[in-house]
Amino acid sequence: MINYNNRTFVSIDNTANGEVSSKTTFRYKQEGKIISASYSGGEIVKGLLIGIVNEDGCLEFRYNHINIKNEIRGGECFSTPEILANGRIRLFEKCKWLDVEKTVGNSIIEEVVI
Repeated sequence: MINYNNRTFVSIDNTANGEVSSKTTFRYKQEGKIISASYSGGEIVKGLLIGIVNEDGCLEFRYNHINIKNEIRGGECFSTPEILANGRIRLFEKCKWLDVEKTVGNSIIEEVVI
């Protein structure tokens, strides 16, 4: 199982219906199989996610945030990891808004070393 604790990620690609951008930073924590993260930047004022790390390192989580329009948005996501040659993690995400929109999208976030 991949350990996501104390890892930081930024978005490198997102579909048009997403609100995350290269200015959004995710800070992950992990306790056993439970992951959580706080995120902010770009269109996101404050966001939180919580979920599970599967044995294969894939993530299943729910997310909620407040955007710069003061809207509360939320959804669910499934992320598949790729370990890069330098040991950093890239996550390929399939997400679905669970608010009024109910649209789906894809994004890629990548670990950054701080």
